[in-house]
Amino acid sequence: MSARIAGFGHLGIYVKDIALMTEFWRDFMGMQITKQSDGAVFFSSDPERSDHEIVIMQGRPSTDDPHLINQISMRVESLDGLRDFYRRIKERNYQIDQLVTHASAIGCYFRDPEGNRTEVFWVTGLPSWAGVGVPIDIERPDEEVLADVHAVWDQVRHVGVGEKPDAETQEAIRRMRTGVPARA
Repeated sequence: MSARIAGFGHLGIYVKDIALMTEFWRDFMGMQITKQSDGAVFFSSDPERSDHEIVIMQGRPSTDDPHLINQISMRVESLDGLRDFYRRIKERNYQIDQLVTHASAIGCYFRDPEGNRTEVFWVTGLPSWAGVGVPIDIERPDEEVLADVHAVWDQVRHVGVGEKPDAETQEAIRRMRTGVPARA
């Protein structure tokens, strides 16, 4: 049997004014910032239970533009379940935007038949509060995949809940994302 979705993950929303929308989700709605960067802020109602349920992303051109949804993310139970979805996504020739590790999860971002950005992801069990997405090949043995996940986690694990990574960590993330080796 094919892998199935285990539950809703989070909703990504494009916003025009990230400061205004941060105030709304944090102060008015009462959610906690768990991760942030210059262009994105992640919120959770309970960081112990869920890394994030809402993410706002800079990118909405105007308040009149209906371009609101950044992504709809759905969780799977296992790395093998993610592999199954990845293979079926490729079989259907759905456009794959990226397959990345966030350290806390591995996500496959793709376009549904009508072009909506969708993510299926597996939670690795590593707490990571840095917004990171490093390309990963999940068609290798578990040990190799997890070694790559841990290598990313080792670079970002010091970032606390709601903290923006410092310049050195941002540079390490950029290098990992682009495949540039770390400085010796």
